Amino acid sequence: MIENDFYSTIKLKSGEEIFTKVAASEEEDRTMLILDHPVTIESVERNGNLIGYKLEPWLKTTSEETFILNLDNVMLISESSDIAIIEIYQNFVRSFNRAKNPGEHPSIDRRMGYLSTVKDAKQLLEKIFKQNSADKNLSKDS
Repeated sequence: MIENDFYSTIKLKSGEEIFTKVAASEEEDRTMLILDHPVTIESVERNGNLIGYKLEPWLKTTSEETFILNLDNVMLISESSDIAIIEIYQNFVRSFNRAKNPGEHPSIDRRMGYLSTVKDAKQLLEKIFKQNSADKNLSKDS
């Protein structure tokens, strides 16, 4: 039986601490955790002030995204409700997936700074320039 997914910090008996999206699965007489894109998180500080977080894949020598962890290897699980950390994690996962599939690009919208294509912007600017030139010529003739 698989429970609902949740975001969590997991402290392993080895001392490692990882952040991941987790699902629990009961297999016969043991519980397994299914980890989706587990990462390590380091806080980044400047002059003693927190300025951000650095995320890295938990296992750096594989391109796998999902791992199965025996609950016997876990010291502590803490479900996360920290929206900022969850968003940082989700952005990291999206970036990871884009790096694996470089031909796929996210759709860019106005909120992200997209205004128009170069071709459309050029046509608009030429139209404005021509209109301004015509207005100047009219004012000179008057």
